[in-house]
Amino acid sequence: MCRIATNKCLDFIKKSERQNIPTEDEYFLTQKNKEPSPEENVLELEVKRQLSERCNRLKSPYREIALDYFYRELSAAEIAENTGKNLKTVQTQIYRARAMLQKTYRKGAILNE
Repeated sequence: MCRIATNKCLDFIKKSERQNIPTEDEYFLTQKNKEPSPEENVLELEVKRQLSERCNRLKSPYREIALDYFYRELSAAEIAENTGKNLKTVQTQIYRARAMLQKTYRKGAILNE
């Protein structure tokens, strides 16, 4: 009986710890007011430059979709509206472009090791 009670208490503690994790919205609200350091600015520019390079290496139409969605941070609905494509088509192209970009990032990580 004591072991069952101990396990129930441990389960309760674990559950309460998981519930206290801040949500994404809370995290970004607290981070929004912070001024980025010069180092963070440089790193962000470098990441955006690499992303732009890798997006430009993709074949059309994935190049345009990747640039709009990942680099310019437009939503799928906005891209569909701007290009006149069906929303599902745009979502499929985003999915495929993401997979292609992940492959290029993995290759880059392997080459840098």
